[in-house]
Amino acid sequence: MLSRTADHLFWMARYMERAENTVRMLDVTMKALLLPQTDESALRSQRAVLAISELDEIFAGRYDAVTADNVLRFMVADPGNPSSILSCLRAARENARAVRGALTTESWETINHTWLDFNRQIDEGMLAVDPDSVFEWVKLRSHLSRGVTLGTALKDEAFYFTQLGTFLERADNTARILDVRFADGSRGSRAFAGAQLDDFYYWTSILSSVSGLEIYRQVYRDVLVPERVAELLILNPSMPRSLLASLEHVCENLAMLRTDNSRDCEREAGKLRAELLYAEIRPILARGLHQYLTEFLGRIAILGNRISSAFLLPLTA
Repeated sequence: MLSRTADHLFWMARYMERAENTVRMLDVTMKALLLPQTDESALRSQRAVLAISELDEIFAGRYDAVTADNVLRFMVADPGNPSSILSCLRAARENARAVRGALTTESWETINHTWLDFNRQIDEGMLAVDPDSVFEWVKLRSHLSRGVTLGTALKDEAFYFTQLGTFLERADNTARILDVRFADGSRGSRAFAGAQLDDFYYWTSILSSVSGLEIYRQVYRDVLVPERVAELLILNPSMPRSLLASLEHVCENLAMLRTDNSRDCEREAGKLRAELLYAEIRPILARGLHQYLTEFLGRIAILGNRISSAFLLPLTA
């Protein structure tokens, strides 16, 4: 397969997954704002969303103040934000259009209709009226896009590059969703005080946002504890959005795409997967979850660069 075609398919899938996970992160933040808290705590939550997405500077250049409305608009419908849901869906659609011949009709129509209908909802003011319905719609369209791919695509290189982009992006974004909570926390902070009422509701919302509440109950059959939420989302291979599950899929798809030039990225992915497979949550928490997740995100970025070097178009500076 041509590197250009592979690049478009890889980023098409990444942008669709990024749109969904941005919605999930915003869902966590908006639900947390409903809990009793100080104005300073609410402001810190909004800043954390921008910081963990590495968008603070861009936001500061476009908005005068960090408010819930401004952050929502910036993260969902601002064309000047390259990681807004609007920008992600546009980029997914443009990448899909560039390789229209490598996609099934159903896959192209799903992505194209998602872009068009999202713009209609924004133009009609749905984000201001009912942001939850917009969030749920984006998640359902992302599910539909993946389902159509699985149900209609030939299992060839095009399929494996699409899957690779999906799961690499999922690993990155699951870590960011977790780190929103821990970015300004420490081992003795409120972030780990699972007995507190507001923590209970917060962790219920974060599990719901990653479709993990029922899974948590099935796995632990006990009260909700923050450390177990972290364990589920990092180390449980049966949790579809965990870091370990995502890395396992990355390794599987890299194996299907193996070339003489892909050994470095396979090795990097395999090392990261092995470390997750044999890790325990207590040493991770003792070391500091924020530090662990920050280092994980750095290694995912390195892995993405190596995948680009081995298969895709050269990265621009």
